Order: sequence, then structure tokens, then C-alpha cells
Amino acid sequence: MRLLFLIFIAVPILEMLLLFKVADHIGGLNTAVLVVLTAAIGIQVLRQQGLSTITRAQQRLDSGELPGQEIMEGLFLAIGGAFLLTPGFITDTLGFIFLIGPTRKQLVRWLIKSGKIAMFSSRSGSSSFTYTHFSSARQERDGVYEGEYSREEERPNSLNKPENH
Repeated sequence: MRLLFLIFIAVPILEMLLLFKVADHIGGLNTAVLVVLTAAIGIQVLRQQGLSTITRAQQRLDSGELPGQEIMEGLFLAIGGAFLLTPGFITDTLGFIFLIGPTRKQLVRWLIKSGKIAMFSSRSGSSSFTYTHFSSARQERDGVYEGEYSREEERPNSLNKPENH
């Protein structure tokens, strides 16, 4: 509930106050130009980083790996792009943090290690998989579970029915 309050009430109010302060110092027109300029620069950075992330994801897929890191980075890129399109300096700052490669990658790594998400990877050419879940509640932080699966043929109905004696 508090998060929603921050997102929909507090952040826009803070953005407006900051925009007013900046406008008092550099002028209203200059502030508007600065907001538009940060959005334009952000769109260019988003385009470049997005293509880079898609390329890395494709390379992982081609090598038989699941691009979990790249998928999460794509999510951060989308959120960063939305922040940059929202007028204001606070959201622009957050947007650029999400768009800049090293900070975005570090945020994604932290999110994975925090246990908020789990990563799957597969071995190419086989039907085995690795599931890695990092949980702060467990003592063991590098828990990796490996397994294999196979499909069994379905048994005839006569074998599945319980026998009456």
C-alpha cells in the first residue's frame, strides 16, 4: 500500500516541486527544453542498449542457453524507458540508472541473488535442466538442483483400474 502511495502520489508531487525549483533557477522554457532533451537522449540510449541486449539474448539462445539475465535486463530497459518518458528529473534519473549497462546488470544480479526470482538454464541437446533459486531464508545460497526427465508411455486403462477382490 505504501509503495502505491509513493508511486502515484508522492513521486509526482516531488517531481513537480523539483521542476518548479529548477524553473526558478534556469527559467521555465529552459526547464522544459531540459526535460525534452533528457527524454530524447534516453530514447537513443534505450535503442542502443535494447539492441545490445537482444543480440546477447540471441547468442545465448543459439548456444542452447536460456537468456534469463537478458530477459530481466529487457524488463529493466522497458521500465527505464517508461521513466524517461515521464516528465521530471527524479524519474529521468531512475530511467538512466536502469538504462546504463553496468548499473542495470548489477541491479539484475542483485535481484537474482536476493531470491526474488529464479533462473533456469538448460543443456543443449539434452532433456536435463538446472534450476537455481537463491533464497535469503536458506543457509545455502548457491542451491543448484539438477535433474533429468523422460516421458513414460501411458499405461492401458486396464492396468490403472483397481482390482476388486
